[in-house]
Amino acid sequence: MREKAREPEDLTRLFVERSNAGDAEGVAELYEPGAVMAYPPGETTVGREAIQALWGEVLANRPHFEPEPPLPTLISGDIALTATPPNDGAGARAQVARRQPDGSWLRLLDQPEFRPPR
Repeated sequence: MREKAREPEDLTRLFVERSNAGDAEGVAELYEPGAVMAYPPGETTVGREAIQALWGEVLANRPHFEPEPPLPTLISGDIALTATPPNDGAGARAQVARRQPDGSWLRLLDQPEFRPPR
């Protein structure tokens, strides 16, 4: 049984831990079944199964992720907006999470990479 996100900010920490462990299934479990991810750049990946398949390919190359300090979280009821500035200082990352009936949080929308046009 994998740890659940008890706060919206836990999602980023759990993503980093599971990615660095090569756990694509565990990464996908951080998303709602119908979640939408704006990745790869310029495309969208829709649904937990597609997200798992995508991360399975990405994690096969054994990338290493570093934790990024979160920006303040904005919560309204059962919806939360989380964001982190990338360590390289370029662009931004933002996610919308939803509180689940058991009190845990899952990602609904994920913009893992955004670089403003030059």
